[in-house]
Amino acid sequence: MIKLSQEHLKIICAHAESTYPEECCGILFGYLVGNSKTVVEVTPTDNAWSSETATDFTGNIETNDDAFLYSKRRRYAIAPQVIFQAQRKARDRHFNIIGIYHSHPDYPNIPSEFDRLYAWQEYSYVIISVKNGISADARSWSLDDNHQFQPEAIQKCS
Repeated sequence: MIKLSQEHLKIICAHAESTYPEECCGILFGYLVGNSKTVVEVTPTDNAWSSETATDFTGNIETNDDAFLYSKRRRYAIAPQVIFQAQRKARDRHFNIIGIYHSHPDYPNIPSEFDRLYAWQEYSYVIISVKNGISADARSWSLDDNHQFQPEAIQKCS
């Protein structure tokens, strides 16, 4: 389970709507206690996906559509230096990176095969569906021991 406040969800939804029709992405900071994650801060990031980024992944992607590979409408990436800064911030503030969020413009909030291939086992992945520029709903996912996404309950808290 992941605990998110209404304010955190508002930040994620506003970010997703502001980047539409491209995917947005960001980092979830918080605490892990047992099987429960509590978000204490949401940090929107720039979508760093580019043709250069795509070349790092093309060996594992099965598609003949170059526009699909290079489009921020269907892919997101968080720049390595942003992840490094986030790790430092988490350490300095005594919490952890507990997840990543991103949007699926005009697509369901179900992880893609690309999302699965590049996900990290310990993180939650919150996906917000954005339909015609309006955020619809959020779902969270986490990887099981077989590197398959499983739904993760979102507990909305104040």
